Amino acid sequence: MPPGKRELARIERRLIATLTEACETAKSEIKGFAWLTHTADLNALADTLKVIWVFETRADKQRAQLEAKARIFELTAIALNEACIDLKLSDRNVRLDSEEECQRAHEGNWQKRLGQG
Repeated sequence: MPPGKRELARIERRLIATLTEACETAKSEIKGFAWLTHTADLNALADTLKVIWVFETRADKQRAQLEAKARIFELTAIALNEACIDLKLSDRNVRLDSEEECQRAHEGNWQKRLGQG
């Protein structure tokens, strides 16, 4: 039986809490990292979850791809594990982005950039 609304809300709250911890850790460890967010259809979490790590500039993002990608995947995996979400991470569901690129392409509108509006 699929999870009900209450259980889905509980999963979402747990995920937000664990990703917030990952975010705070990353802010102190990864140069240029600003914040993270996620998108998902909770009814199809394994197929739709995307964790987006946002950096200040495109250069910060590129540096992180070279120097901190393993750490980003590790922090994401820890967060998902603590949220009891079993998911094999890939570039499909862990993405890096930047404020600079959003500003240029979507005038700073993150909802539009993330396909939520």
